[in-house]
Amino acid sequence: MSLRKKIADSPRFNRAVEACFAAYVSFAYRTSRWQRSGFADMDAAVARGEPVIFVLWHQRLIMAPYLFDTSLGRICALTSAARAGQLAGQILVRLGFETIPMSSHKRHVALSREVLRRTKEGCSIGIAADGPRGPARISSGVPITWARMTGCRVFTVAFAERRVLKLPTWDKQMLPLPFSRGVLICQEWLEEVPKKPSEVEAETLRISLQASLDEITDRADRHAGRPAEDR
Repeated sequence: MSLRKKIADSPRFNRAVEACFAAYVSFAYRTSRWQRSGFADMDAAVARGEPVIFVLWHQRLIMAPYLFDTSLGRICALTSAARAGQLAGQILVRLGFETIPMSSHKRHVALSREVLRRTKEGCSIGIAADGPRGPARISSGVPITWARMTGCRVFTVAFAERRVLKLPTWDKQMLPLPFSRGVLICQEWLEEVPKKPSEVEAETLRISLQASLDEITDRADRHAGRPAEDR
C-alpha cells in the first residue's frame, strides 16, 4: 500500500481534516453578515416535530448546517459511502447533522426502510438533488421518491455569498469566505406528489423540482451580488 493511500485511509488524518473544514466553515459563517429569508414555514414545521425533506444543490452543501436550524429538530443527510462522501458526511456531523451513508452495495429496500424509520422518529431528511456524483444541477429522482414514501413537505434551500472559494470538484463546490456578506434562502416546493405516480408524472415532478432549485439558487446569487457569469 502506498504512503499516500495509508495517509488517506488513516482515521486520525481524516478526523483532522474534518475538524479543520468544520472549524473553517464555522469561522467563515461567524465573521460574515448574513440575510436569512423564507425559513418561517420550515422552522415552524420542524419545531412542531414534523419532519421535512430539505433539498439543495450539491455545490452549496457545505453550508447546509446553517440552512437548517438543528436546535428545532433533528436532520439526517444522505451521503455517499465513498471516501469523499464519508469526509463530507463527518463534516456535517461535526456541525450538527446526522447521516445515512448511501452505497451501491446497499439494497434500495434497506435504505428506504432506514429513511422511513428516521422520519417516523421525527427526523428530517437532507438531500443534495444532484449528488453525490452529478451531473451538476441535474436533479435525480431521489427527492421525489422520498417525498412519495414519507409524505413529508419538501423545502428547497440555497446559500450564496459575494465572495466564495470554488473547489476543483465536479460541481465547483463553494466554500464561504470570512468577512463577507451572504444570503440564506428557503422556499417550499408546493407540488403534490401522488403515492403511485406514473413514469411521466414522476419525470414531470423531477423537472419541476429541478427548476425550483435553479430558481432559488439563482435568486440567492442575485441577492448576494454575485456576477452573472460566475453563477
